[in-house]
Amino acid sequence: MSIGHTLLGLLESGPRHGYDLKRAFDEKFGHDRPLHYGQVYSTMSRLLKNGLVVVDGVEAGDGPERKRYAITGAGVTDVERWLASPEKPEPYLQSTLYTKIVLALLTGRDAGDILDTQRSEHLRSMRILTDRKRKGDLADQLICDHALFHLEADLRWLELTAARLEKLREVVAR
Repeated sequence: MSIGHTLLGLLESGPRHGYDLKRAFDEKFGHDRPLHYGQVYSTMSRLLKNGLVVVDGVEAGDGPERKRYAITGAGVTDVERWLASPEKPEPYLQSTLYTKIVLALLTGRDAGDILDTQRSEHLRSMRILTDRKRKGDLADQLICDHALFHLEADLRWLELTAARLEKLREVVAR
C-alpha cells in the first residue's frame, strides 16, 4: 500500500493535522497495521518537499506546534494517476514455503509434516478471519474476503504439493 498516496487521498476531503490523518488512516485502512506517528510525519515531510501538500496553518499547543496540511493540485493529480494505474499482481514466485519444502526434501526431512503444519496454520487463520468477517462492517468483510481468498488459494497449493511430494522428491534429488 502506498501510504503517501493514501494520506493524499484523505487530504482531498479537506486540510488535516498529522494526528487526524493517522486516526483516519487507522480507522479506514489500519485495523491490522496502524501507522506510527513517525511514519505519518516523515511521509508528510516528503510530500511537502515534493510539492504535493502545503502547510495550510500552524497552531500552537501544549506541545510542539501542530501543522495542518492541505493537498495541492499536483497532489490531486498524483492521486488520480495512482488510482488509475493497476496494481501489479503478486505471483509469489519466491515462496518461503516452497523453499522450506524443497530444503526438507534435500535434507531428508519430512516435507509432509511441513505441509500439515502449514495447512493447520492456514485453517486457524481462516477461522479467525471468518469470525472477524461475520462481526465486521462491509469494509471489514471485504478485506477479510480478500485475505480468505488468498488463503484458499494457498490451501489448494498445499494439497497439490502434498499430492506431488514423491515426484518433487525425485526432481530435487537429481
